[in-house]
Amino acid sequence: MRRGRVPNLLLTALPDGPAHGYELMDRLEAASGGTWRPSPGSVYPLLQSFVDSGLVEGREAQGRKVFALTEAGREHALQQRVGTAEPGPYSPDVHHSPLRTEMERLKAAARQVSASEASPEQLEEAIAVVRGARQTLYRILMDQ
Repeated sequence: MRRGRVPNLLLTALPDGPAHGYELMDRLEAASGGTWRPSPGSVYPLLQSFVDSGLVEGREAQGRKVFALTEAGREHALQQRVGTAEPGPYSPDVHHSPLRTEMERLKAAARQVSASEASPEQLEEAIAVVRGARQTLYRILMDQ
């Protein structure tokens, strides 16, 4: 993801409702089909700069700082959604391929194994499966 696009993408995620930084990162990751997730180190400074410029307001809610668009921010975000010429992770036209869907399912399964009380042997087996899948994908590319 090009650095210059991150601020506008972050703003275009806020019309979906107020959110804290990690929630915004989740929205952008989901909108990109799991191919991109901004880091906290880029999101939180941007949110603060949006607050400073009057595009976003921050408030405490349930022990977290939640951000919402101001009227000026809403107008700016709408212009960014409409004016985006090239598709990006938050564009509704992003191609969501069957391969991406399966990658997300694999990622979810791996997270579940990791979070479970799997034995060391089960974890090693899971690692081998993921490693094998990665190696097989590279072999597919080499056969072209």
